[in-house]
Amino acid sequence: MTSSPKPPTSTPEDRAEESRGEDEVPPPADPSPETAETEDADDKWEAFAPDAPKVRRGRIRRFLGHEWTLAAVGSVLLAVLMTWPTVKDITRTIPEDIYDPLLQAWQIAWAGHALVTDPLNLWNANPFYPESGSLAFTDAIPGYAPLGMIGSGFTAAVVRYNVVFVLLHALAFFGAYVLLRQLGARRPGAAVAGMAFAYAPWKLAHGGHMNVISVGGIALALAMLARGHGFSLREGYRPDRTRIGWVIAGWVVAAWQMTLGFAIGIPFGYVLLTIGIAAVVGWLVRKRPVVPWRIVFANLGGGALFTTVTLSIAFVYMHVKDTHPNAERTEADLALFSPPPHGLLTAPSENWLWGAAHAQARSTLPYLAEQPLLPGFFLIGLAIAGLFFSTWKLSTRLWLGGATLVMTWLALGTQSWGNGEYGYLIVYRHLLGMDALRTPGRLMLWVTLLLAVLAAGAVSAFAQQAYEVAHHRPLNQLGLPLRLAMVLPVLLVGIEGWNTTPHPVVPTPPVAFSTLKAPLMILPSDQFTDEAAMLWSTDGFPTMVNGGSAFYPARQDEIRNMSMSFPSPESVQYLRDLGVKTVVVLRDRIPGTAWERAATTPSDGLGIDRREDGNTVIFTL
Repeated sequence: MTSSPKPPTSTPEDRAEESRGEDEVPPPADPSPETAETEDADDKWEAFAPDAPKVRRGRIRRFLGHEWTLAAVGSVLLAVLMTWPTVKDITRTIPEDIYDPLLQAWQIAWAGHALVTDPLNLWNANPFYPESGSLAFTDAIPGYAPLGMIGSGFTAAVVRYNVVFVLLHALAFFGAYVLLRQLGARRPGAAVAGMAFAYAPWKLAHGGHMNVISVGGIALALAMLARGHGFSLREGYRPDRTRIGWVIAGWVVAAWQMTLGFAIGIPFGYVLLTIGIAAVVGWLVRKRPVVPWRIVFANLGGGALFTTVTLSIAFVYMHVKDTHPNAERTEADLALFSPPPHGLLTAPSENWLWGAAHAQARSTLPYLAEQPLLPGFFLIGLAIAGLFFSTWKLSTRLWLGGATLVMTWLALGTQSWGNGEYGYLIVYRHLLGMDALRTPGRLMLWVTLLLAVLAAGAVSAFAQQAYEVAHHRPLNQLGLPLRLAMVLPVLLVGIEGWNTTPHPVVPTPPVAFSTLKAPLMILPSDQFTDEAAMLWSTDGFPTMVNGGSAFYPARQDEIRNMSMSFPSPESVQYLRDLGVKTVVVLRDRIPGTAWERAATTPSDGLGIDRREDGNTVIFTL
């Protein structure tokens, strides 16, 4: 059943668009129906995501030309450009460095392998033999497991990591864009928010931390939940616009986000809880319209799903902490990673625009991977402007500004006034799970998102003014320049996020791991070699002693110490008793290490088989 034609300016959506708060930009005096229709067609609710009955006519054509489709495709193309040259040599190089990215490339591959072969043993990964639960020895990203099912082996793991690296940036832009469109921003404002959320300068320091930059699901989940509840910052709660499907989808995406980095996910959970409490309190105080029961039940079911996923992951990490006490975070860790105030305005070296200029400021930061936290000077400027000139109501701007200050204060960790006693340490000590976040500066994610919302309000208000002026002037005189000017804030924020991220060549496997008898050990065994070995092990996933993580199990230290004299009789017997079947010595990596004599020390009379394979020496115990 098709809907009947509607007058161009008489729909509830159009009336809501034209009715603004007293502190918003007023519409032009006595606009003609034609002007109002053109003005609202760009940004009204149906243009953003029309309901199914309204797209039956020319469904495929409408889908291909729809704003969501164009935004999704544009997000991917933009991500290819902004992460360049990631896709240039996609099979041989990897962004940032050849340490943590190799570990995370293995994580994705292992998760896909486990999902296909033995899902119940997902957390019992092949490194760190004979330990169990080794996938949880660091912040894991099992949510990418479906992608890990595509392809197999070393090259596939490298390609897969690079593809995910590009797509996670695309999702961050897309998520923030649709969130701001849902909240009521115009397209230029939403694009500014998307650019800031996906490509803020501080995120470049985390180019090797996929668990930190995989945040697109946060913004997308918030957008879906807001849409499902009929909520926007411009119009508030609209019960006639509630959609149960969007509510369910929002909770599913939120639950998925928790599997992409638990340390980032924990604050997200508390943000959702805060929003829920605020919504209930606001409804009780203001006596808003009754929420449909289907929405209530959708939230109860979605919240249960989110909680189940969160607790399931939490129990795994809690078991690791109980089994390995040295894995527990301490307040001393916070002091090490907390950024000084000037770190909030310092760009990482990978930033094209400010990297070189901020070299002196970075030299005073103790931990460069976590403490350069510049969200962007252009973004800050637009956000400040958004406090005074905005499409958002004054009350909205005030709470956005207040929330930004609170999150900035928390991001300083122990570097805030009182050594964090009146800031981050409060949440660290009293909120369940926050002790897993040893790097307070990562809360800059929320500072960036709040700044982006404020900036989008300013740009949207300017866009509204520009559209109104353009509709009353000839296009060749003023309209086109004003429309092009809407692109300028997006370009400025984007330029500030342009990268000079190195893309080193990934070390190739020294031997076919699938041909080795497991369990095995690679020598030398250190953080960097072990992370490379984890990636090499994607060829068959043999169990091995080696492993890189956020902490070292006590037994791994013991094994390393005992293996330093290999192939002495004592070390050989120790490894045999442990169950190790094969030891691989890498000639090019042992010089200058405790294992440098392992390739040349005689092993006669020990009952082991020794053979050379290129640059490796393989011992079968």
